Amino acid sequence: MPSKEASPVLEFLDVSKVFGRHRVIDHQTFTVHAGEIFVIIGPSGTGKSVSLKLASGQLMPTEGDVRVLGTSLVDASTKTLEALRQRMGYLFQSGALLGWKTLRENVALPLEVRGKMKPKAIAEAVTKALEDVGLGAAGDRYPAEVSGGMVKRAAFARAIVEHPELLFFDEPTSGLDPVMARTIDDLITQINQKYGAACVVVTHDLAGALRYAHRIAFLKEGRFLEVSTPQAILSSQQPDIQAFLAAQSMEAKYVTST
Repeated sequence: MPSKEASPVLEFLDVSKVFGRHRVIDHQTFTVHAGEIFVIIGPSGTGKSVSLKLASGQLMPTEGDVRVLGTSLVDASTKTLEALRQRMGYLFQSGALLGWKTLRENVALPLEVRGKMKPKAIAEAVTKALEDVGLGAAGDRYPAEVSGGMVKRAAFARAIVEHPELLFFDEPTSGLDPVMARTIDDLITQINQKYGAACVVVTHDLAGALRYAHRIAFLKEGRFLEVSTPQAILSSQQPDIQAFLAAQSMEAKYVTST
């Protein structure tokens, strides 16, 4: 667990997000610190993905402020937002790879778009990122030629190729078998420890969250009912959290017994 003195990399300051008449996020405040793995869980349709989009600057709050790496996203210019995005990585639920490019070419895309590195340096960075996720020998294959787990790992490599300070994961184990889901869980821990990147993870996978999270935030109807350690979440007396735990009781028992 990062120390309490670690600097904040993400801050929600009384944030609300409203679509039409629907308040998806309702006056929420929290902080994610450098080096922390912060996981958002909760039922479907409660604002988890919207929270991630607000945190990464894909959406702007209706009220309040979001600060990333010390900078307000609300007040930021287009140039400032672009500079901030170079310090973030994002793993989309689908992987979002381009089918006509190889895994290696997909991972290289962020570096090529920036246009600040020579081809040799890009090739070296891509090779390292692929090796970090266990795909060192698969770079020349196309997304259609590999498994869903390999697609997800290649997308993971693309997210970390620039060594971001802040990583966002949207349902990183969705659609994966239990073995590959555990592999992704382990990669989150390994990358966090190796590069010190703070990680914000949205997931339904309670078992995985309990393995790697430093803190877990339970979101219900746009509000965090509890933000605590995995152990505290497991023993929470909140009825909604108890119901969520009960629905995944086999996984929770497995995690606490290993």
